[in-house]
Amino acid sequence: MKEINRREFLMASAAAGATMMAGSILKGGPSVAYASVKIPEIEKLTITVVTDNYFDCLRLPDRIAKRSNVVVPGLTLHAEHGLIYYIEAVLNGKTSRFMFDFGWDFQGVSRNLHLLGIDLSKLDALGVSHGHLDHHGNLVMLLKENKSIIKKGIPLYVGEETFSRRYVKFPPVFGPVAGLNDLGQLNREDLESTKMVKTIEVKEPTPIVPGAYLTGDIERVTDFEKGSPILLIKRGGKLVKDLFPGEQGLVFNVKGKGLVVLSSCAHAGIVNTVKHAQKMTGIDKVHAVMGGFHLTNAPAPVIQKTVAGIKATNPDFIAPMHCSGWEAITSFQREMPKEFILSMAGTIYEITA
Repeated sequence: MKEINRREFLMASAAAGATMMAGSILKGGPSVAYASVKIPEIEKLTITVVTDNYFDCLRLPDRIAKRSNVVVPGLTLHAEHGLIYYIEAVLNGKTSRFMFDFGWDFQGVSRNLHLLGIDLSKLDALGVSHGHLDHHGNLVMLLKENKSIIKKGIPLYVGEETFSRRYVKFPPVFGPVAGLNDLGQLNREDLESTKMVKTIEVKEPTPIVPGAYLTGDIERVTDFEKGSPILLIKRGGKLVKDLFPGEQGLVFNVKGKGLVVLSSCAHAGIVNTVKHAQKMTGIDKVHAVMGGFHLTNAPAPVIQKTVAGIKATNPDFIAPMHCSGWEAITSFQREMPKEFILSMAGTIYEITA
């Protein structure tokens, strides 16, 4: 995409959307108010899960989900505690492409990009959902190793506090790693030293490419999605509970199908994320809810309320990934068997008008 076209697009979208944000950290997270954002209807959406926590080379296709069953001597798809999306959105016959999050293990991710045939030269934008290393860990290395391929000056979209230092405080049952652990941070200086990206921080719904919107700061409206007590952030020289006010999700409006809501970790809560998408777009119909739901080790009542909350939005498909946790994944499968899709590294979702 040429820069002048992108500027024109952003200006037009801002005018059409008339977005407005007033944010503060209240009762466990941001309270935000937006005017309805008019998201254009796209003709086709393709989401490739470049890596995820799980891989099964024998898994069969499942409705909107194709599988990359790579079986080559000495080569297979890599799974890790990380998540990466490569996304193509078709609007008015034109395809835009972007990557959202970048995983952790550089060698494994690089192999997956190769095996999945992803051409980084076609990327129009990049995005980081939040400042945890299983989502940004490969970004700087990916840029450095592909300087001759990725477009110089490509926009990189981030939310508030993406560059902050983060920690996790594991309880004693975690043995040798129990206690406070430094998770590091996405270093802005390292990123800028690549001279590859133009960093854009967003707080309100923003198009990352035509037809694909970042959520902006997600409003917290449920009483059970309160975040994890073991996740901390350094703010003002002190360690405090990390509420992830700036974590971004993605929202699409597929013609004739409805909303596709895609999270990475959903630290704000996946029910909050879906409700936010409905409110920000003024569209009630939800076609698919996908992504990490951050329910690993969550108490059973929280999982039950989350499943009930998503079920109430009546999606056509549900695909929990990454940090959703075994108990939550099996709960969704049990309670929503017709909508449930087992996701994994190499899954390619195709949704067409």
